[in-house]
Amino acid sequence: MSETAVCPGHRPDKSALDRCHAIILAGGSGTRLWPLSRALMPKQFLTLKGALSLLQQTAERTLTAFDPKRIRVVTNEEHTFEVHNQLEALDLCFEGQVSAEPHGRNTLPAILLGVASILAVDPDPLIAVFPSDHFIHDVEAWGQALHAGANYAAEGWFVTFGITPSHPETGYGYIAQAEALDENVFQVAGFTEKPNYERAEEFVQSGRYLWNSGMFMFSAKSLIEAVEAFEPELATWWRNRKEHPLELGYSQLPDISFDCGIMERASRIAVVKADFGWDDLGSWEAIYRLGLKDDKGCVVQGDILALDCNNSLLLSTGGKLAAVGLNNIIAIQTRDATLLCAVDQVQKVKDVVTLLRRQGSPLVETHLTVRRPWGSYTVLEEGPFYKIKRIEVQPGAKLSLQMHHHRCEHWVVIRGTAQVIVGDKEMLLVENQSVDIPKASRHRLQNPGKVPVEIIEIQSGPYLEEDDIVRFEDVYGRLAP
Repeated sequence: MSETAVCPGHRPDKSALDRCHAIILAGGSGTRLWPLSRALMPKQFLTLKGALSLLQQTAERTLTAFDPKRIRVVTNEEHTFEVHNQLEALDLCFEGQVSAEPHGRNTLPAILLGVASILAVDPDPLIAVFPSDHFIHDVEAWGQALHAGANYAAEGWFVTFGITPSHPETGYGYIAQAEALDENVFQVAGFTEKPNYERAEEFVQSGRYLWNSGMFMFSAKSLIEAVEAFEPELATWWRNRKEHPLELGYSQLPDISFDCGIMERASRIAVVKADFGWDDLGSWEAIYRLGLKDDKGCVVQGDILALDCNNSLLLSTGGKLAAVGLNNIIAIQTRDATLLCAVDQVQKVKDVVTLLRRQGSPLVETHLTVRRPWGSYTVLEEGPFYKIKRIEVQPGAKLSLQMHHHRCEHWVVIRGTAQVIVGDKEMLLVENQSVDIPKASRHRLQNPGKVPVEIIEIQSGPYLEEDDIVRFEDVYGRLAP
């Protein structure tokens, strides 16, 4: 392995890494961190450790090794504006460097989307792929590992990064090492996806197995050759990209991961053994393990009253959580859902989400507060034929010009000055003023001021869901075809 460290803000001049472009994968739903993580606000956008979200931490870390123009983010169409907002909060402009999946189709199609945008500016690039929901403790050691990986990627190898396991973990994949290629670089003998505890224990004791970090490096040329060889459906879609938009037919693509589609089938696979303090913050057990513990071994976040609790994670974002006599328990409370789970059962949280989805529960998709490009809304109360929201519009922002087929609305301004269009009338409303929005009337809410506008919206009608919106104008490109 190279002994040249990559320190924050410094990139050595001559290295295969200088040929490399980074793809940050910011899709996914983070089901194992429910109820805090939801489909419209998954874990990569949450602040779980430190002052920044996982996406923001990943972006800052990636900038220590890559020029900003060599970084691409691939996310879901629903999350594009959240990605831009979070990166802009760091004074990072990624305009034109964010690709949006119209539908989630797993990591291999998502990576191809990112590669397509890179090939538009570089005909023969190396590619590095980073999940947006990982935590790295030693950025300098991470940079050293990237240099080693880039050198092998430049020679046509598919490279992954393996972490020495510290304990038997059933939530991670494992990589079997074969013969050494270099110091801390090995050929890969095989992959094992999330073994049971007994087998994970055998892997750890053998010393031959590493945790699969989910980070990869390869050349774009090697990737396209592998797609042609192993995934003919994806290859056909890829070849037609110049005649048709790449997003066309995306929802019909196979749902396949990069691991299953490429890494488990390619012949030249190398793993860089790199202990840079890696954690996949993909479960409540990981959040507990990495959290700051009190003298009774509890991690406490939010408005908590804990009596005689030990070795537990207690987290509330939705009011007072009182806990008495809990031992080895995960207790997560939001405004609309509560999770209680034994620490050793956290991998089953995703099964809870699966059951809720089958029941058609909205708890899988959204929080009571939902972020939008123009601001946010919070559902305060709802019942048959009515719903009450608090809407916040950021300075200079405006909602689409729209109408509803099935509901009427009544708006009351509680903060700021709102510019409102209803039919052919335009008006300015200040605090304590209100307006009625009849069913099927065109209307728009805008904030012309320098402070956020807040209104209370009362909806009434037989159908009150978000898909009862017909947009006529929208500055955020959300008009239906």
